[in-house]
Amino acid sequence: MNSTFLGTSLRRWLEYLIAILLGNAIYYFSLQPHVPPIWRHPSAKIDLGLLLDFLVCVGVYGLIRLGIYLQQARRDDDGSTDAQGRVG
Repeated sequence: MNSTFLGTSLRRWLEYLIAILLGNAIYYFSLQPHVPPIWRHPSAKIDLGLLLDFLVCVGVYGLIRLGIYLQQARRDDDGSTDAQGRVG
């Protein structure tokens, strides 16, 4: 049973949410205090800080997808799945 919302699986929406939350946490707590003022995003304006925040979130999402891909590739190499992809 694979539920969808707006044509996308709920699992994918969860991946998006995790990427946004982790990306924002990384940006605001790790990067923002150390970047030049022009790259900071202090308010609800469109600026270079928003671009940097977006790029961090995209990078986190890319790492999530890479991890899923590598996990599936390892599982396929082990031969521990049946024709439907179930571990057995």
